[in-house]
Amino acid sequence: MLNHLIIRDFVIVDSLELDFPPGFTALTGETGAGKSILIDALSLALGERGDAGMVRAGCERAEIAAEFDVSGMPLLQAWLREQELDGDEGSCLLRRTLDAAGRSRGFINGRSATLQQLREAGEMLLDIHGQHAHQSLLRADAQRDLLDSHAGLGKLAEEVAAAFKAWQALHRRRLQLEQNAEAVAAERELLSFQRRELETLNFTVTEWEALQAEHARLSHAASLLETAQFGVEVLSESDTACLAQLNALTSRLRGGLEFDAGLQDTLTMLESAQNELQEAVYALRHYQQKLDADPQRLQQQEQRMADVVEAARKYRVPAEQLPEALARIAARLDELGGSADLAELARQDEAARNQYLRVAAKLSEARIAAAQILSGEISAAMQTLAMQGGQFSVALLPLNEGNAQGLEMVEFQVAANQGTPLRSLAKVASGGELSRISLAIQVAASRAATVPTLIFDEVDSGIGGRVAEIVGGLLKQLGRRHQVMCVTHLPQVAAQADAQWQVSKAAHAGKTLSSIRVLSEPERIEEIARMLGGVKITETTRKHAAELLGAPA
Repeated sequence: MLNHLIIRDFVIVDSLELDFPPGFTALTGETGAGKSILIDALSLALGERGDAGMVRAGCERAEIAAEFDVSGMPLLQAWLREQELDGDEGSCLLRRTLDAAGRSRGFINGRSATLQQLREAGEMLLDIHGQHAHQSLLRADAQRDLLDSHAGLGKLAEEVAAAFKAWQALHRRRLQLEQNAEAVAAERELLSFQRRELETLNFTVTEWEALQAEHARLSHAASLLETAQFGVEVLSESDTACLAQLNALTSRLRGGLEFDAGLQDTLTMLESAQNELQEAVYALRHYQQKLDADPQRLQQQEQRMADVVEAARKYRVPAEQLPEALARIAARLDELGGSADLAELARQDEAARNQYLRVAAKLSEARIAAAQILSGEISAAMQTLAMQGGQFSVALLPLNEGNAQGLEMVEFQVAANQGTPLRSLAKVASGGELSRISLAIQVAASRAATVPTLIFDEVDSGIGGRVAEIVGGLLKQLGRRHQVMCVTHLPQVAAQADAQWQVSKAAHAGKTLSSIRVLSEPERIEEIARMLGGVKITETTRKHAAELLGAPA
């Protein structure tokens, strides 16, 4: 459950720290005092979208931190370990910051987290029922999701959606091949020819690089031989060859050593140069012997290069990318399949359809059982909400063809009064009836909720009197199984809470700030009296408030 909440510089809250008790807590206050700010702050911490307008005027950033006790939530603990976001044992801390430029950051147990991770954690920790929840319940998808969620059919519904997607992909591919069989055959024939042509070319980038290097050498063979011969003559064979002159010089230096030993270093360097030059002569002669100015080989090389260049031009790629072109052609051929693949594809299509129908039928069977249970629970709740004789039904309307959601459409139907026919919830005319039916649905759904904390944001709008008292009793019952918070303007609801917080708004230093405080028993009497009597509070309203609270007047 939610243990602690810290809010800093959020909307009209400067600094707020709250410790949350178990059971049913009511949040009350004057209209416009900021009762829903607490819910907005929690929503932000749980990954909802935020904007710069949420940062208190004149502040750099807003910060929300919510600490939850998760000691009894093994699935969440396993998820935290899997995401490498686990923290202190039995505790989970969600934190969100939002700066004045609209940039935000999320953290789980002190580690950076994405908004998706915050939302996934939040879905397991807390469920918020908004004051306009009845509007979303008019949508068919919301009705289907509520039934599946109430019955724990989420994973099975995901299997159905995945099976339908797989079936449709195969079905579309089969239809496409059947409808375009002639065009596909022509394309397959062309691609097969192109693949054979490129495979016959047997081209590799390594070969191309070696081919270019060898071609350059062979095409300049005469010039290279002339250069090598010139080097041999300059170094060794001409009348003024370097080696001959160097030999003469070293001979004279050896003779000079008899008179001056200082010539030894110079002689050593010249002898080294003499050896290097001799090695160069050997290397040039070896190069002359190895270099073969073979016109036939050169012609073969030029023909090979021409074939490669022609193929590159034909397939409109650089020569180096011819292997990639071959790979693309092969991949497209695999995608088209062989002519015999059409029959195999039809078999796969039928198998995928049968698999979808199997899991969809399983989902339908589970929905039928769940619909009966949920219909009974909501019908029973309606009897307590001044709708005696009313009936609620979760109808499963068969579809001519299944879809990703299953073989039926889920439709909530209601008869507000005894003897009236069931009609679609979307066609219920009375706003008050719709609000009460919505509350009955939410209470029934909340009873099956696996999240430990439930928040109701003015879901009791549009009701009053005895019905409001019954609503308060329903929320109190929920508070025995969950941690329940309710933003309310009804004294009959607030009076049944285990704890009551008052939200107020006041001006400080020219700025309007909102604050929340926990009310004592006498303070609760005053607040309930205010909710009953408005601006002027009399002893009679105080007495009435005390009676609602069950406290001595």
